[in-house]
Amino acid sequence: MNPVKHVAIIMDGNGRWGIKHKQSRNAGHRAGLNTVDLIINQCIHHKIQFLTLYTFSSENWKRPQNEIIFLFKLLENFLKNKINNIAKKDIKLKFIGDLNKLPTKLQKIIKLSEKKTIKKKSLNVNIALNYGSKTELISAIKKIKQKKIKINEKNINNNLYSRNFPDPDILIRTGDTHRLSNFLLWQLSYTEIFFKKKLWPDFNVNDFSKILNKFKNLKRNFGSI
Repeated sequence: MNPVKHVAIIMDGNGRWGIKHKQSRNAGHRAGLNTVDLIINQCIHHKIQFLTLYTFSSENWKRPQNEIIFLFKLLENFLKNKINNIAKKDIKLKFIGDLNKLPTKLQKIIKLSEKKTIKKKSLNVNIALNYGSKTELISAIKKIKQKKIKINEKNINNNLYSRNFPDPDILIRTGDTHRLSNFLLWQLSYTEIFFKKKLWPDFNVNDFSKILNKFKNLKRNFGSI
C-alpha cells in the first residue's frame, strides 16, 4: 500500500457553482470554504502530513476587480475567525507565492497566522496565493545565481517556495478541467493525478476517500519500468 504524505488540490469550479446555484460567483467562493474545512479534517483523520491548496494564481489578477477584492476579504475573514481553531487542531499554515503583491492588510494577517501556527505539527497546510510555478522556478534560479552555486536538481529544490515539504503524492483537480494551470510544475513530475467532474463545493468525503484508496493500491514505478 502506498503511503500518502502530501495531497495537492486545484480547487476548481467555485465560480461556476455559484452561478448555477446562487447566480453569484462570490457565493461559490464562500461555499468552497466549507469544502476546505472538510478536506482539512479528512487529512488529519487519515494522518496526511501535507496539504497544498491552489487558492489564487498569478493569472487570476485577470478576473473582475470586485471578485478579486471579495476573494481577498474572504481569506482575511477566514484567517481572523478560524486561526484559533486551526491552531487548536495542531495545524501549521504556510503561504507560498509572490506575497508582496497582495494587499498590505492581508499580508499582515498572513504573517500573524504563520507565526501563530509555526510550531504546530499534525498537518501542514500550504496556501498557494498569487502563485505561479514558472515564476517560482525563475525565482529559484535567480537565488542560485546570487549564491554562486551550481544549477542542479538539488539546488533548485532547495530554493523553491516548496523547499520545506515533499513533492505531492496526489494531485486532485475538481471542475472537469484537465490541465495543471501553472501549479507545482516541477514538483508534480511523479505525482498521481486525479481529475474530478464535480465542482469544488460539491466535492465530499466519499470522493476524497475513493481517491486515497485508489492511490494506495496503485503500482508506482517512478520511471523504472
